Amino acid sequence: MSPSPVAAFVAALPKVELHLHLVGSASLDTVLALAHHHPDGGVPTEREALRRFYAFTDFPHFLNVYHRVNLLVTTAADVVTLLDGLAGELAARTVRYAEVQVTAVRNRMAGIAYPELAAALTDGRALARERHGVELGWIFDADATLGPEGAEETVDFALGYRPEGTVGIGLGGPEVGVRRADFAPAFDRARAAGLHSVPHAGETVGPDEVWAAVTALRAERIGHGIGAAADPRLLDHLAEHRVPLEVSPTSNLRTGAVTAIEEHPLPVLRAAGVPVTLATDDPGMFHTDLNAEYQLCHDVFGMTVPELAEIARDGARAAFCAPDLRERILTEIDQVEAAAVTHAG
Repeated sequence: MSPSPVAAFVAALPKVELHLHLVGSASLDTVLALAHHHPDGGVPTEREALRRFYAFTDFPHFLNVYHRVNLLVTTAADVVTLLDGLAGELAARTVRYAEVQVTAVRNRMAGIAYPELAAALTDGRALARERHGVELGWIFDADATLGPEGAEETVDFALGYRPEGTVGIGLGGPEVGVRRADFAPAFDRARAAGLHSVPHAGETVGPDEVWAAVTALRAERIGHGIGAAADPRLLDHLAEHRVPLEVSPTSNLRTGAVTAIEEHPLPVLRAAGVPVTLATDDPGMFHTDLNAEYQLCHDVFGMTVPELAEIARDGARAAFCAPDLRERILTEIDQVEAAAVTHAG
């Protein structure tokens, strides 16, 4: 059976992915191989058991599982393997550019020295371009559970090694009980050195954390941000100042951030004029890919081909990539949309 017109359009649509964690992107096969190398790591070594392991009860449970898998990545070669596999998956979904979130301090805690990590990222980025035709950028993500000290160490790594493709600094992990303002000094230092501020906020809580990300961390783009939907004034601010949200619907469902996909606030965000990009977050763990997220927006929210194309454009505009790459992607999006509209007519 041939794909539906929308599915065919999504498959051909050039895309960027702006919210993608390195470890969470690993395929089941890759994680199984790592688990076999580390049988005492607490991660299942059989496929069906690993699928059950990835059935998350809530957000804290997801974080626990993520950290366990992270501890399996212990060498620079593991990092290159992850990036090679990720780039292949991205290329298969017509993703031209992706910004990958790397929690460098956690990698160091798992046994990868910083010089080795920086070299692995450089090698993996070159491999992604040469073998798969995908450009990668790096966002070095501070883990909120490690406190402001962990964020300072993250900035030390990002500025001290600055692997080619480094574009930003992030903040992930739990939001409850975490003051965004405590991380402002680290973010200020990163921004002064030319890095972009891209924290998570409003993933599992309401608009207050999104406000804190905007005011205390000077966020230029926000990971998730769906909690903003509850505050019309915040929506107006995000729309007026063109602060994009990296929205990952399947992730939000799998972690319990939303109870049903039909209740996801993505349509509310777009109706308010907030720039929205689509992302997968941790596709290996959530059993999704970027094409599936676009298809979901059509199937669940009724988005049309022009609306899906505009989301792809918002992603390209929000990317911290080279301007010439952005323009090429935008041109390709226009061409693919025009062909789809002509075919439909």
